[in-house]
Amino acid sequence: MFSGIVEEAAEVVKLEQEQENLHITMKCSFADELKIDQSIAHNGVCLTVVNKGDGSYTVTAIRETLEKSNLGKLEPGSKVNLERSMKMDSLLDGHLVQGHVDQTAICTDVSEADGSWYYTFEYQPLQEDYITVEKGSISVNGVSLTVVNSKDNSFQVAIIPYTYELTNFHQIKKGSIVNLEFDIIGKYIARIVKQQLAK
Repeated sequence: MFSGIVEEAAEVVKLEQEQENLHITMKCSFADELKIDQSIAHNGVCLTVVNKGDGSYTVTAIRETLEKSNLGKLEPGSKVNLERSMKMDSLLDGHLVQGHVDQTAICTDVSEADGSWYYTFEYQPLQEDYITVEKGSISVNGVSLTVVNSKDNSFQVAIIPYTYELTNFHQIKKGSIVNLEFDIIGKYIARIVKQQLAK
C-alpha cells in the first residue's frame, strides 16, 4: 500500500529483456537501504526488488504490467517516480494507492499558470468504474493528485513547483503516456451502485 507521495524521480540505468519480462535497473539515493523482496512503486506500479548493486537495484515487470502501464516505454536515462511502501504508523499525506495501475492516459495539454502547471489527460475507460470526480483523488505516474475539470474521459490536475521538480512531471509533455490508478474507494462505490441498479 502506498500514499502517492513520491520520494524521488530516479534514473533508469539498464533495461534487459528476458522473454516477455523486462528487468529494470534503477539508480536512486536510497538503493542501499532496500532489501530483496521489498515492494516499491515505479510510476505507480508496485514491483519487487529482485537484485541490488552499488547504489542501484533491479525489479522485473511481466508482460501484463508492460501492457497496462508505461514501463515498457522506458529508456536508459528515463526518470521514474519512486515510493517505498507506506508504514501503517505514519501519516497518510496523499490517498490510498495500491500500486495496481488501471490503465494509461495521454497528456493532451500542459499550460503554465503563474508558477504552477495544469496538465490535461485523456483516457478511454476500460471499465465503467474507472471514473474521476471533481476534487476527488487520482494517481498519475504514482503521484497522488486532486482532480479538476472532471469529464467522462478526461481530467486536469494542477502541479506546484515542488512536485514539478521532485517527480517526473517536468518530463511530461503533450503526447506523453502516463499511468493511472483510480481511487479505490470510488471504484468500490461505483461497482456497488452498478450491482444495485442491476437488481
